Amino acid sequence: MKNVPKIWIISEVYHPDEDGTAHYMTCLAEYFARFWPVKVICGQPKYSARGTGALRKAVRHGVEIERALDLALDKNVLLFRILSMFVVSFSMLLRMAKGIRQGDIVLAVTSPPLMPILALVACKVRKARLVIRVDDVYPEAMIASGVLPKLELIPKMMVELNGWLYRNADRVVVLGRDMERLVRSRMRSDKRHIHVIRNWADLEAVEPSWIKPNPLLRELGLEEKDVIQCAGNMGRVQAIETMFKAADLLRNEERFHFIFIGNGAKKKWMEREVLEKALKNVTLLDYRARSEQNIFLNACDISMASLIRGMAGVGVPSRMYNAMAAGKPLIAVADGDSELSLVIKEEGIGWVVPPDDPVGLAAVISEAFSDRRRLADMGRSARRLAELKYAPAIILAEYYSLIEGIA
Repeated sequence: MKNVPKIWIISEVYHPDEDGTAHYMTCLAEYFARFWPVKVICGQPKYSARGTGALRKAVRHGVEIERALDLALDKNVLLFRILSMFVVSFSMLLRMAKGIRQGDIVLAVTSPPLMPILALVACKVRKARLVIRVDDVYPEAMIASGVLPKLELIPKMMVELNGWLYRNADRVVVLGRDMERLVRSRMRSDKRHIHVIRNWADLEAVEPSWIKPNPLLRELGLEEKDVIQCAGNMGRVQAIETMFKAADLLRNEERFHFIFIGNGAKKKWMEREVLEKALKNVTLLDYRARSEQNIFLNACDISMASLIRGMAGVGVPSRMYNAMAAGKPLIAVADGDSELSLVIKEEGIGWVVPPDDPVGLAAVISEAFSDRRRLADMGRSARRLAELKYAPAIILAEYYSLIEGIA
């Protein structure tokens, strides 16, 4: 009789954090627990649930959870981020080395960048199989955000190390076609074990509400405005400056209002910019819980998602899928060959603007609101697309087939 393998989820972030990777890895672990024994190795909460003390060992929804040694440091400070990465990665390695057995399957994410390398070492020693889920491609993510200089020794070493990682993993999951191209170029190999599996839309939690008033808009006094929203991480790789310049260009168009929801490394700059330039057409809101998504994602007419130049293939904004679920047209402020931009252009659900073109962005926003019927049609198409291609059942079934194929 075939032995049932244990599935190991190796992710720095997990429940009760609920941002991006934490949400998806929690859902995946609990889905896999229907079919296999599952254990998660993760760190302490550090984003939406930061400061929430979590038990070192626990069981939740059939998933065994063990938390590695972690440092409660601010990840927006680069030095703290690097120190935390080393501590949590090696602590996770010790727990993997103690527990993983021959035939087990390890699913590891790529952030922090050292962790999947150590997971590969543990799998080689223990004769386990490794699936890498590429949430961010390194060192490109660090180069694009200015954290590392381009073509210096450390980035070159990281390119080689990650190429080795991708070649030696049993499977590599990427979140978009642009990421597939980049990862394949790093592999420098004809191995065909890369799988494009996109993130899903939370269709039950988020649904369209096209009729105003919206509770958040009512609270902010924006019920009569044409609202453009950007929700998610306000970090180094988001084209925040371009969106703010567009807001400045449109400051005299009183009907337009911009809402930014979230936190990140650029948040303090955003707050200063609003004050110094007296941007009365911009509202900044802190991170809001995932349970409030249906309200805040519907508090706009158009949703924006952005990535700075050079980020095509390096990451895919997960929020785009829930913006579709809310039936919102999208504006991508990103490279034209990014997955975000490709989906919008192919499906006709919005507009694409280069990440350093605030004049073009301002023009697109003016154009978008000039045809209300087209705007509404795009919103309905976005919702249909989420249902047809990005439903949880569809994406989870792809992960099941992947794991079943190597179990």
